[in-house]
This record gives sequence, C-alpha cells and structure tokens, in this order.
Amino acid sequence: MTTSTRGARTPAVLVLEDGRTFRGRAYGAVGETFGEAVFSTGMTGYQETLTDPSYHRQVVVMTAPHVGNTGVNDEDPESRRIWVSGYVVRDPARVPSNWRSRRSLDEELAAQGVVGISGIDTRALTRHLRERGAMRVGIFSGEAVAGGADEASLLAKVRAVPEMKGADLSGEVATTERYVVPAIGTKRFTVAAVDLGIKGMTPHRMAERGIEVHVLPATATVEDVYAVSPDGVFFSNGPGDPATADHPVSVMRAVLERGTPLFGICFGNQILGRALGFGTYKLKYGHRGINQPVQDRTTGKVEVTAHNHGFAVDAPLDGPSDTPYGRVEVSHVCLNDNVVEGLQLLDRPAFSVQYHPEAAAGPHDAAYLFDRFVSLMEGQRA
Repeated sequence: MTTSTRGARTPAVLVLEDGRTFRGRAYGAVGETFGEAVFSTGMTGYQETLTDPSYHRQVVVMTAPHVGNTGVNDEDPESRRIWVSGYVVRDPARVPSNWRSRRSLDEELAAQGVVGISGIDTRALTRHLRERGAMRVGIFSGEAVAGGADEASLLAKVRAVPEMKGADLSGEVATTERYVVPAIGTKRFTVAAVDLGIKGMTPHRMAERGIEVHVLPATATVEDVYAVSPDGVFFSNGPGDPATADHPVSVMRAVLERGTPLFGICFGNQILGRALGFGTYKLKYGHRGINQPVQDRTTGKVEVTAHNHGFAVDAPLDGPSDTPYGRVEVSHVCLNDNVVEGLQLLDRPAFSVQYHPEAAAGPHDAAYLFDRFVSLMEGQRA
C-alpha cells in the first residue's frame, strides 16, 4: 500500500546491489520498489522522462539537484502513465510555479504509486554508478524500514531482482491494439509504426509532415505491417535487452527484403543492427539525458541530442560493412565515448539512430531525421 508523503519527512533508504546505501526522505509514494539504477543528466523535461516507456523497470537518478519546479501538467506526458520504477532527487521543489502546472510532482508520483527518495547526495550516487556501472537497486520507506530494518535483508531483496540484461520488456509497455494518428493537413504518406515503447511525440512529428501513422503492437506480424499499405515502416524506442527481441528482428528483415523505406530510433536502431547481423552489448552506465553530443558523419555536423539507452550496437566505425542487405555504415557516433549512434544502409532505403529526435523534452537539433525519412519515401514513390 502506498500513501502520499507531501509535507512529511518519512525516512527512506536506497540500497545498491553492491551494498552501498544512501539515507534520505520518502518522495512520492511510500513503500518499496526495485529496478536498475541509472542516472539522467537532463536539467529539464522530468515529466517526459518519467512517462517515457523506455525507462520501464529503471530507477532514475536525477543529476540536476533541484527537481519539480514546474510541477506536473496534463499536456506533456509521453504516454498513458509514469513508467520509471523509482525516482531519486536531491532537493525537490516545495512549491511548483508554472502557469501550466496542475499539481506537484510529489503528488503525481504518489498518485501513480511511484516510490522515490529525496535528500540524498545524488552527485555521490552518480559518481558511484559511473565508476561501478548501472546496477540493481531498491528504495525502501515506511513499513519497509520501520524499526530499523536490517540492511542485510534489504540487500538480499535487491539482489533477488532480475537484471536488465536478458530482459524482454517491449511487450509490457507497447499498445495492445492498433491505433491511427492522422496526418496534420494534407495526407502525403502512410507509415506503419511498430510500437516497442513509443513516445507520443514521435507519431506527432510524423503527422506534422503529412504522414498518417498506424501504430501497431510489438507483436505485429509482417502481414499486419503491410495490411496498412505503408509507404514506410518505423520501429520505435523501447525498454529491455535487444538480444531478446527476436520477433521484431524477423519483421524488420522482411521489411528490408521488400525494400520499403525504414526508419528506427533507439531500440529500433538496435533491432536494425541485429537484423543486419551485428551484435549488441550492455553499456557500463548508458546514455540518458537531453544534452548528449552526437556527430552526423554524413554531414560532419554535431548535434545535441536526447538519449535513453543502456545497450548499443557493436558495428565497425572505420568504414562500410557488407551485410545480407547490402552495405551499411555507421552514420552517427557519440562524441563522449564513440558509441554507435546511427546506421545507414547504402544500397537500400533504411536508416536508424540510437537517440530520440522527437524533441520531447528537447533539444530540436535532430528534427531533420524525420525529413530524411520523408525523403526516402518520396524517392521510393518517384
């Protein structure tokens, strides 16, 4: 059972799987929660972060110290609910201040049963995760720590939680029924979008370009995809280990064989990597936030981008590679660590990026990728 902690000072403790603990105050709901501890470097956009399905089963640590200033509104959620397993902040806003705000972040977390913790040294926690890597974590408050609960027993609970590696999660966050996002203005194209954890702004960005988007469940078959007579096919972002995503990989290979224009983002980039024969691997602590520098190697331009991924594609950076579907090259690379951030086929109309170009919440540097997708569909039609 969970209750609001607004105005209360209920003790809480965060326990990492390596045994390190942080003590603070309950924030949001009271109870216990588990997940993978990751940190996000974004200074704004916490509402979009919380409602991003890619954060399913993750406990998000905010590196920005002051969180909740603008409260929560009814316009900015990227999906139907908050998906993070837990939330960690240093200094939550006591009173939100924004003309669009309808309630405080604390109230929203409590209403949706999201257990959080505040008042801890998030800088120390972030440095710990950077040195040791993302790991399992538990947050405990209320009855879970009443009477000075034994930390050894709390640690045992954390270590019993399944790891993110090997987790097949896209089916838990994707739509179960097909729905259509109509084109804004004159309809120019039809796109079949496979929902692996899609954010609401993504089909909206396509709709702005005259695309009617048919959003399909993660379980959609090749027949389902082509039943909408698509001009292009899109594979979305999503949570979990891409090594488990055999079904989306098989669907994508069928799309590649037909030569339909294809665009993938985030999890969709990893699916394309696997479809082309590359492996994937887990990053030590991943990329999360809205300030990650990426270079578009096709133009040389550097863009600041929004990321949320803990896995990456293992593809060579030094030139084109041969695949069953023609040549492919790494089109984008992260300037912090040279992680593959995009793939582009040279002999078929298909490309992908590892980050989020829909700009929710910002920045807008990567909006051109939707235009690139439109250009592929225009070229195919011509």
